[in-house]
Amino acid sequence: MQNQLKAKLSFFMFLQYFIWGSWYVSMGTYLSKTLHFEGSDIGLAYGAFAIGAMIAPFFVGLIADRFFASEKILAFLGIFGGVIMFCIPSLTAFNVFYPVLILYCATYVPTLALGNSLSLHHLADPKRDFPVIKTLSAVGWIAGGVTLSVVLKAEQSAVQFYLAGAASIALGLFSLALPHTPPKKTGKNVRIDEILGLDALALLKKPSFAIFIACMFLICIPLYFYFVNMNLYITELGWTYSAAKMSLAQVSDVIFLLLLPLMLRTLGYKKTIFIGILSWAARYFLLAGSVSNGDLATPLIFAAILLHGVCYDFLFIAGQLYVDDEANERMRGAAQGFIAFILWGVGNFVGSTLAGKSQGAHTIKGPLETVTHDWHGIWIYPAWGAVAVLVIFLIFFRDPKTKSVAPVLAGRKEENLELP
Repeated sequence: MQNQLKAKLSFFMFLQYFIWGSWYVSMGTYLSKTLHFEGSDIGLAYGAFAIGAMIAPFFVGLIADRFFASEKILAFLGIFGGVIMFCIPSLTAFNVFYPVLILYCATYVPTLALGNSLSLHHLADPKRDFPVIKTLSAVGWIAGGVTLSVVLKAEQSAVQFYLAGAASIALGLFSLALPHTPPKKTGKNVRIDEILGLDALALLKKPSFAIFIACMFLICIPLYFYFVNMNLYITELGWTYSAAKMSLAQVSDVIFLLLLPLMLRTLGYKKTIFIGILSWAARYFLLAGSVSNGDLATPLIFAAILLHGVCYDFLFIAGQLYVDDEANERMRGAAQGFIAFILWGVGNFVGSTLAGKSQGAHTIKGPLETVTHDWHGIWIYPAWGAVAVLVIFLIFFRDPKTKSVAPVLAGRKEENLELP
């Protein structure tokens, strides 16, 4: 039975991230090159995911955990989200496109937490089996990008939304085959501060924890310059199959996740997270250096893409484990909810908005209404921003006394919202 369950959950994770990978990477290029939206509009469009992340805790805490079985909620969200995606290609004005995209993200983002929660509830040995199942999420993201880029050649087309919509409906229908998972808190009162993880604010009394939260928020500002601008950058360079090539980042993610326990045992939290922040700075300096650099441009860009595993795992996964170590049993869930709200909600929204404004400020309009960008200007600001966060973290953060983090790594990667 467990083998059948793991196969179902693995396929669910594959479909879930196939959806995300089939539109999120290439949307900026479609909005710029096909719909001719301004850079600030593109940044807001990516910020729609952040709004979904801020809505998700209320949805899960107030509705899913109290009234409905998880698999039925997942089915409804998948099918309804697919219908919304099928509507998006007809929307070519930003004031209509944007609210509909927010509505879609509000249906998709809760599936991340619900899918993880359902899996952890039913697996006999979550610490052993959950990471293996989650590797299919990276495979799904890669498959979505490759299908869009190589098979359909539709990175600048609205076809990406039809692809995501079809996969979303498939996810919804398949969710009905998942094991029954009744609501956890039927008949219980749920406080708003509990949903948002505000119980964890007590941890901010610890100076190092407060510095950690501040640095995690600040690093989100340069972080989202990559997601908002990267696909458009390599498209303007004339790259083909750009979404497929960018999916090499997820290959890197899997490799460095396997190395993370060794890094934490050897170096502890401070040095590991320091390497993660340093990698973000290096990534942007590589991208800035690739601009107008002739034959070196391509290897520099591929190096920036392949740094993703270090950037993400050594910073955010290590950061989630640090939060887990600092919180006691009573507030552990609240602490994870709080950090997810900061990173994928507020941090995402601020970072995406500023990334879009930067793209707009560095837009160059040429003859015959052609549009290009000052890419060195776009990449150099987040590079120095990451350096500033690095300095703050290095000076003020202190390692916790307890560093027994490796044993809990297996079950903790993605208990909340995550960005591959």
